[in-house]
Amino acid sequence: MEIAGRYTVGREVGRGGMGAVWLGTDRVLGRQVALKRLGLAPGVGTPEVERAEREARLAARLNHPHVVAVFDLVEDGADHWLVMEYVEGRTLAELVRAEGPLSPDEAAPLLRQAADALAAAHESGIVHRDVKPSNILVTAEGQVKLSDFGIARAEADSSLTQTGLVTGSPAYLAPEVASGQQATAAADVWSLGATTFHALAGHPPYEVGDNVMGALYRIVHEDPPRLHSAGWLAPLLDNTMAKDPASRWPMSRVRDFLDGGPISAVVNTRETPPPVEPVDSTRVLTAPRPVVPPGPATPSRRRGPGGALVGLVVGLLVVGLFLLFAWMFGAFDQQEAASGPGTGGPDPSQSPDESTSTPPPGDDTQRAQAMEGFVDDYIAAAVEDPKTSWELLTPEFQAASKSFGEYKKYWDQWESAVPSDITADPSTMTVNYDITYVGKKDERSDNVTLTLEESGDSFLIAAEG
Repeated sequence: MEIAGRYTVGREVGRGGMGAVWLGTDRVLGRQVALKRLGLAPGVGTPEVERAEREARLAARLNHPHVVAVFDLVEDGADHWLVMEYVEGRTLAELVRAEGPLSPDEAAPLLRQAADALAAAHESGIVHRDVKPSNILVTAEGQVKLSDFGIARAEADSSLTQTGLVTGSPAYLAPEVASGQQATAAADVWSLGATTFHALAGHPPYEVGDNVMGALYRIVHEDPPRLHSAGWLAPLLDNTMAKDPASRWPMSRVRDFLDGGPISAVVNTRETPPPVEPVDSTRVLTAPRPVVPPGPATPSRRRGPGGALVGLVVGLLVVGLFLLFAWMFGAFDQQEAASGPGTGGPDPSQSPDESTSTPPPGDDTQRAQAMEGFVDDYIAAAVEDPKTSWELLTPEFQAASKSFGEYKKYWDQWESAVPSDITADPSTMTVNYDITYVGKKDERSDNVTLTLEESGDSFLIAAEG
């Protein structure tokens, strides 16, 4: 069979709601193509043809490596055919059905490619509206192609926004779309989250069956389902399958999260750090916890030429503070040093605990926790908001770091930095930790020691070594 005097039609390779798909050959260019037959109703005004024209226009605007390319739209007698790139592989739905649920590490590279395609579509003002496992093609080499923009909509196109019209596959619809509202980019984010759920669980988040209205009701009114087996992808499910569209991550962040691998989940846990528990009759030194989006953290910086002088000054301050605290708590009793028996010294009848004032044993532990929390938050904040982290340095250390521009430039080279084994020593006001830096072109580990000084109820960083 030949159509439009150019394409020969071979075997059928797929069938869906938008029509059947055959493997064909473009005799002019000598390449394989996929040919989608669009319904059987004649006439250029049919909804199928209008959607095909829309798909061709939108796909041509994308030209993305993870989007199935559309080459042509032809008419042959009463039939209309969409000529597309042929992708040899199987859908994500077929892959999961054949091999079972995927692990987070297996699913993430595939979903990242789909998220990359959708992020590009959203940047072009295109909402796919039908993201689901059967529209994600996977080759034997693991390359992903997002297909079927047949019901996609450009933001300026109102032709598919009739009140109450629900388009897309029910099991993957966002709550607002299931209730009849217009789909936005946030709806695609939900649908990719639901697709992630399917890939990890082996089944859709909502079983539809014959009861479509029941499924739509659950999507709109019930809390989204969660997976105990999601592993490091759990934050992604939480932030894509969120009922409030405004609470969902943008697609670019979904892509970056998947691209970051398990380290992304570690960074995202810093959004809600545990509070420092107070100790009775003890002032708790709590570190400020800047509210920043979870994401890349910061590396350490090497001390500039003025660092040694700053360290000496800070060291003298630390010694002075230590002596002051020792005098306040009775650990260093000048009166006892100058007196003998019967001249104001301690009463021999008193026990050591009664005659000597010592800090409660919880003070150092609490101070160490506050110092460790401060440094952890400092690292988590710096890349996302360098201005905030810059203000956590003492003026002397800012001067030793040359300028804010140099500070920001150095830290921006890293996409993330994850600290571990954070240990604080309140007696020296230092915090030591190991840290792993990951950048686009480099990855390394380091051991860092920061010297802190108190500032009100918090701290400032005075030196780094």
